[in-house]
Amino acid sequence: MTKRKTAQQSQVVMTEMVLPNDTNTLHNLMGGKLMHWMDIVAAIAAQKHSNRIVVTASADSISFKHPIGLGNVVTLKAQVTRAFNSSMEVFIEVWAEDIPANKKIQTHRAFFTFVAVDQNGRPIEVPEVIAETPEEVELYEGALRRRQLRLVLAKRMDPKDAVELKSIFNLEEKEAKK
Repeated sequence: MTKRKTAQQSQVVMTEMVLPNDTNTLHNLMGGKLMHWMDIVAAIAAQKHSNRIVVTASADSISFKHPIGLGNVVTLKAQVTRAFNSSMEVFIEVWAEDIPANKKIQTHRAFFTFVAVDQNGRPIEVPEVIAETPEEVELYEGALRRRQLRLVLAKRMDPKDAVELKSIFNLEEKEAKK
């Protein structure tokens, strides 16, 4: 297995059209349907990076900035931002396009985490990510903080051990004042 891959090598673009069966009573895309599409595009990106079966470990908060209407074309773009031992953070951007009106807007952004597993469902090592563009570097550098925050919120890491988060919340200064 290759020990390093570029973030670009995991990139996936998926396009869907919002059909009547995908909408709520206001004729907007149902949130659950969008989350389903986001999970699929992110899983494919994680599989491309790891060349393994992957399972969803977490989905960060997804805020619904703009409704996506019936008939809109939805483009979802995903790529792995950083890999840890067996887990990978995947960044997803969602765009909605009203083709007849010639309008396209970004509606959502989210981070999902996937774990690569072997044939028996046990976690397996994944390649490192090489960030090349300025945006990829920014996402890569922020990934460790986001990971530690996820682990703290899931009560899988003691906040005292979340070294990357201390600088954000000035925890070092607060602890020194005690």
